[in-house]
Amino acid sequence: MSNHLEAKIIKLLDNHQIGSMATVRNSKPYSRFMLFFHEGLTLYTATSKKTHKAEDINENPSVHLLLGYEGKGFQDEYAEVEAKASVEESASLKEKFWNEKLKDWIKGPDDPDFMLLKLEPEKFCYYAKAGDDPETLEMK
Repeated sequence: MSNHLEAKIIKLLDNHQIGSMATVRNSKPYSRFMLFFHEGLTLYTATSKKTHKAEDINENPSVHLLLGYEGKGFQDEYAEVEAKASVEESASLKEKFWNEKLKDWIKGPDDPDFMLLKLEPEKFCYYAKAGDDPETLEMK
């Protein structure tokens, strides 16, 4: 079951780069749309060191992601992801994941304000469509 579920999740991650990420600030959730990349089931997202989310993650690394829903109706697949966020310092990963879609916020992979967040999933809940029971993948 888990290999089949992993394959469905990876396909969803391949096809849906934009999703929402929620952090916690002053005991309240804050969500924003983000551009996501992945290697296997590990996700990455880019941000500026000047943002509130950088402060949020420093205080509490727990994040919640929603990926997949396209707004075409209630038949879209989607996933909820519980993850721990950390700052990824690798220059090669910054180079790999920086792209033109980010240039309004981050000038390039060498921008000193470029912060790459590594999101290590603890739990995926995959929904084939709204109303379905989720298939759950818990990470060890």
